[in-house]
Amino acid sequence: MKLATQPPWMPAPEYGRRLRGLGVNLIVRDILAALSFQSEVLAAEILHNDLDFAAMQAFGAEWMLHADHTYNNHSVNGILNDRPARGIGVELRLYGRNPDDAEAKARALGFEVLAGTLDKPHGLREAYIIDQDGYLWVPSVPLP
Repeated sequence: MKLATQPPWMPAPEYGRRLRGLGVNLIVRDILAALSFQSEVLAAEILHNDLDFAAMQAFGAEWMLHADHTYNNHSVNGILNDRPARGIGVELRLYGRNPDDAEAKARALGFEVLAGTLDKPHGLREAYIIDQDGYLWVPSVPLP
């Protein structure tokens, strides 16, 4: 069931044909609530958003959000509410996002910081931040 009343930003088949590589689609409870985390904490650009869908991009990556209600007739719908957190075991790594700034913004907005910013032995400075739907984001930059 879709709630958006405006025409889509582009026809879905056109958007689908232009996607390449690994795609990430996060199913979220509320698109508008998710946009605060996406834009403020991750510094992502909102390419499009409505009540059903959002397209995001940052630091050379592009991903999408779909609202729970758009999956009402989808087989995934049954597992959305049966899990304590979404995406358990998946780290969504956003390379190029300053983790110190992301952590500060996340704390100021009341998001959970699972692990504060640290220099890691694998050559990255990173933080672990949980968004409003339970997804684990890891903004990071290379160490000098």
